[in-house]
Amino acid sequence: MNCQPKFQTVTAYINSFDGKIHEYLLEIRALIFRAVPNAEELINYNIASYALIEAGKREEQIMVAGCKNHIGFYPYPTTIAHFLDRLSNYKTAKGSIQFKLNEDLPEKLIIEMVTWRKNEILRGL
Repeated sequence: MNCQPKFQTVTAYINSFDGKIHEYLLEIRALIFRAVPNAEELINYNIASYALIEAGKREEQIMVAGCKNHIGFYPYPTTIAHFLDRLSNYKTAKGSIQFKLNEDLPEKLIIEMVTWRKNEILRGL
């Protein structure tokens, strides 16, 4: 049974965390908005999601999750494949990257990934 509350807003989701998780979720939110100022904030899979285009579906979103020892960043598999040579310091999977809480966030890289993904979506439209 899942005892986690259902979040209605990204702000509520972020505010459910303390310490470094809260800080990093706020920082990543700011980086996403720096890259895509008109991104739409929403909850998807009960985590923070950012539609990179108007009414963007799941594959047109960047998702971010607070976890016990890391931040899960979900920029889409093609983004990870494109930036894989720059992600060697992070645990990655097909669609996710883990940013450890005891390391600085790679701000420039996050902005570049978000920007690249939005441009990839636009090229496909």
